[in-house]
Amino acid sequence: MDADSPAYDPDQDAAEKRDIRKKYRLLEKKTGGASKHLRPQDHDADDLAGQVAEADALFLKVKNPTEATLDSTVLRNVSSISAQKARAMKLGSAAFDMDDFVSKLITYMGGRQRFEDEDGDDMEGVEEGTLDWDKIGRKALAKSRRVPVTGFMLGPLALEQKKRGPVKRQKQDQVQEEERRPQEIKEEDIKRSDNETTKNVLKIKQILENTGPINLFRFIVNPNDFAQSVENLFYLSFVIRDGECAFEINEEGEPVVMLCEQPSMEDRAGGVHARQIVMEFDMATWKRAIEVWNITESTIPQRPPAKTKIGDKWYG
Repeated sequence: MDADSPAYDPDQDAAEKRDIRKKYRLLEKKTGGASKHLRPQDHDADDLAGQVAEADALFLKVKNPTEATLDSTVLRNVSSISAQKARAMKLGSAAFDMDDFVSKLITYMGGRQRFEDEDGDDMEGVEEGTLDWDKIGRKALAKSRRVPVTGFMLGPLALEQKKRGPVKRQKQDQVQEEERRPQEIKEEDIKRSDNETTKNVLKIKQILENTGPINLFRFIVNPNDFAQSVENLFYLSFVIRDGECAFEINEEGEPVVMLCEQPSMEDRAGGVHARQIVMEFDMATWKRAIEVWNITESTIPQRPPAKTKIGDKWYG
């Protein structure tokens, strides 16, 4: 902020503030803030300088943050336009390329030299050492006697200590990697036992036949293995689906399962039909069932984890 700018004044005259805002908005419109169709070439250097001068004159009257924000918006627009014009600057018929300029400047000051190898191919290398700034300085003196400041140029022109190497890329022999095919699995490689689901369903049915009517949770819950409790309920559902097991609520309100005879065609014709229920059985229900029914051992024996051998490997 300029040293002569007035201090913050919340009691500034309202009419004066409106006038400042109006002029700032007109200035913002000129700098392209209100239109996306203005192009950098629509402004010249004199226009931009005049707009900055107008903004400086208005800023002397600014005493509140709202007007200061408008001032910053105008300056931002002017800066953006100036940057775009600089990037679009052309020397003659070609656009100015910063990378190309720096590369040629390094070469001119002796930082990079070209030579030929034994085969006659062009080579390019970077010489170790410092750049010959006097050489480019003598060129600059012909155009201006102002003292050159090199601090801004040391960054992009800093030399890396590199060894000489060819510019062109040599062809590399393509190394063919050993092709690997996925392991082929044939039918005889897969050793299967009897169908696990069918076997376990039959076993569940046999156990239920020995126990007689029993509380559902006392029958399926394994207090030591939640996963097998879920599997027990899964296998039991097949017995119920086939009509060989009945599920009902007894007089005491307990869920009970028991074996029964499959309904005949006459029974189905007389109105007997299957019903479906959705039962939620998560770990919280499993723990609650163990607590409520005081289940200490599993009615259905613990099953060993199933394993399948594929080729020379076992998968559990």
